[in-house]
Amino acid sequence: MKIALDAMGGDHAPDEIVKGAIEAAPHLHHSVLLVGDPDRIAALLPSPCPPNLSIHPASQVVEMHEKPLEALRKKKDSSMAVGVDLVKRGEAHVFVSAGNTGAASAASLLSWRQMHGFHRPAIASEIPNYHGKFLLLDAGASPDVDPEHLVEFALMGRAYATQVMGKVEPKVHLLNIGEEEGKGSSFAKQAYALLARHSWFAGNIEGKDMFANPCDIVVCDAFVGNIVLKTSEGVAELIMKLVKEQVPSNPVAKLPYLPLKKVFAPLRKRMDYAEVGGSPLLGLNHLCIICHGRSSSRAIMNALLLAQRTLDHELLESLRTSVEQELNFIS
Repeated sequence: MKIALDAMGGDHAPDEIVKGAIEAAPHLHHSVLLVGDPDRIAALLPSPCPPNLSIHPASQVVEMHEKPLEALRKKKDSSMAVGVDLVKRGEAHVFVSAGNTGAASAASLLSWRQMHGFHRPAIASEIPNYHGKFLLLDAGASPDVDPEHLVEFALMGRAYATQVMGKVEPKVHLLNIGEEEGKGSSFAKQAYALLARHSWFAGNIEGKDMFANPCDIVVCDAFVGNIVLKTSEGVAELIMKLVKEQVPSNPVAKLPYLPLKKVFAPLRKRMDYAEVGGSPLLGLNHLCIICHGRSSSRAIMNALLLAQRTLDHELLESLRTSVEQELNFIS
């Protein structure tokens, strides 16, 4: 199967994107289509090139600052538009991009449309906590939703957590301002009532408890979810920066701190977004992995490995099954 990679999307494209593909190549049993400027991409590839990497031309680039719909309308041959179209035509099976998130989401939605039974797409982000990782969705795709859509997000999350994260019978929490039933806005109360019809619903959860307590999946609208995601990233970076500042720059004075490197190295790895690589956009007829705009080669490598896992574990089929079961449950 083939993974279409937007080689021109991201703050460090195409250098870090192509480098990430090269690093991922030995670990992939699927092939990668590097979509973008053939000359710029070819100049970054080694000789001989890994056999599972190839170039698919695209003459334009959707820049990070551009308005998504306007850019997609004007740039029909952008690496993003071409990559999405490759998946639509069956020439690739999943699309990966560190480019303009709004444009990637819009291009995927307009080209692929929603999967039957799902009305809004959602970005599912793996976030570290004290007990491992939990899945947050929606982390940025659909800010204006109805309470019913959070049930759809829960179904998406359970399929992903089961198939890709290896969680058994994952439970779903609703992000709220208090644990008790009846807390929150009118929207939250309506969502709670709909979610409570299902045995896998575990009630409300507060923001602080997502990181301290065991939890599998947390659902919310994209406005709240994206703030949570970016705040989490900011706090993680602050902690690591403060830790680093405590270590003296003088080699002699640094000696007493060297044993702490073994303590902080795993912590840094757990808190680094590059270790996950990207977040899938779920609820559409095909899969898009959305990466951080400032993705490094390591982040791209891990995003490609994530894309491979979604293919190997037949995530799309699992999503279809979950929504069919929900529709039968409702009827």
